[in-house]
This record gives sequence, structure tokens and C-alpha cells, in this order.
Amino acid sequence: MASSTAPGSPARRSFHLAGILLHYTTMKNSLTDKTAIITGGTRGIGRAIVERLLAEGVKVVLCGQSDESAQRACEELTARHAGRVFARKCDVSQPDEVHALVHFAEQKLGRIDILVNNAGVGMFAPVEQLTPAQWHRMIDLNLSGVYYCCHEVIPRMKAAGGGYIINISSLAGKNPFAGGAGYNASKFGLNGFTEAMMLDHRQDNIRVSYIMPGSVDTQFSHGSPAAWKIAPEDIAEVVVTLVALPQRTLVSRVEIRPLKPPK
Repeated sequence: MASSTAPGSPARRSFHLAGILLHYTTMKNSLTDKTAIITGGTRGIGRAIVERLLAEGVKVVLCGQSDESAQRACEELTARHAGRVFARKCDVSQPDEVHALVHFAEQKLGRIDILVNNAGVGMFAPVEQLTPAQWHRMIDLNLSGVYYCCHEVIPRMKAAGGGYIINISSLAGKNPFAGGAGYNASKFGLNGFTEAMMLDHRQDNIRVSYIMPGSVDTQFSHGSPAAWKIAPEDIAEVVVTLVALPQRTLVSRVEIRPLKPPK
């Protein structure tokens, strides 16, 4: 009779798989007491990322575009995460407001381990109908705002020995669509910016990634809510997976899309 632990046996394969999983689990970075800034963290994808990181023991500063929205989100989260979540108004398209946000985060958190650039806006129209104000708002928020946040945070991460920056982009950053010229431009630019920044700072122990979701079931989407769309919590799970990877490993970009969009 063949041994149950003979090479190739189900028991041996199960034992080998368990060993791999145990090794991976022990090599993952613990997120307990790590610190993070999440822009656009009051709702949608940003709010889901805030809640998921808090569940992992991360201390978080979130921002929204109004004092009311930021403080409301903070109060709702404090009930379950007292002393570990803080909020401030910040329009990331304004460099002085970004500077104030990062200074606030240093005061509350002590250091910044993780930055998730999630704040963004989309306005959709053919170029002839897209106003200069709409164009500038998308470029200023979706692209320049990410630069302002990274510009403030990177020197602090370098001084602390490293960190992780994740930029929330979109499949619109590689797939143009009619009516999306302004939004496409902001996200194509964000992808190129992120890849170059990764090359600039990988030797500083700063990992840089970007996530390109397809249709996500949020208020941001210009379509109606639908069960087939990606849930914000799915994007949050990807963020946690990335930051928990061993320090030696970098996933530079992630494409994520609904499994079964309408035909």
C-alpha cells in the first residue's frame, strides 16, 4: 500500500501547500500601528479603503472637500476606531491645503507610512462641449493633486526609511472612450506619472503602485448602480494586499474589472 505521505500523494500536496501558505503569512508585513493618509476618504472607494485599513490596525487621516463631510465620516468611524482616525478638509488641487493636510497628519500620526491618492472627479463631454473650467478641474484634481500629495510626502517617507504610495487610477487611463477626453487625459497622465515616480524612488524603499478599476458601484460612476459592478470594498482589499506584501516585492500596477459586464 502506498504511503499517505508518498511524493505526489494528496496528503503530501496538502502539507506542501500549507507550508507555502504559512511561509507567506509569516512574511507578510503587519499593518498594525502603521499610518496612512487617504485622500477623498469620505465616501466610495476612499471610504472603503479607510475602513479596511482601520480593520487591519492602521491609524488613518482622511480628507474630504468640505469640513462637514470630513468630520461626519470621522465621527461615524470613531465609534469603532476611537483614537485611530482623524479627518480634515482638503482640496488636493490646492498646494497650500495639501501642505496643511500633511502637517496635520504628522501631528496626529507621528509619521506617514502609506499614502493613497484616491480623490478625483470625472466630467464627461465631447471636447467642443467640455469647458475650460471642467478641463482644469479634472487635470488639477486627478493629476496635479496627486503630484502635490506625493511631493509633500516623499521627503518624509525617505527620512523615515520608506513607505508605500498607491494611486487610484482607472482603466480609462489606458482605454479612451467617447466623451472622456478630459478624464482620459488626466488618468493617462496619472499612469505615466506613477510609473516614473516608482523608478525615481524604488531605491529609497518607497514602493509605488497604481490601481486601474473598471466600473465601480459608487456615486462617482456616471452610470446607475448595478450588482455587476466592482464593489468599493474589492478595491480596498487590493490596497491591503499590496501594502501587506513583503518589503522586497512590488506590484507596480493592477487592472481590475467586473467579471460579467452587460453584453
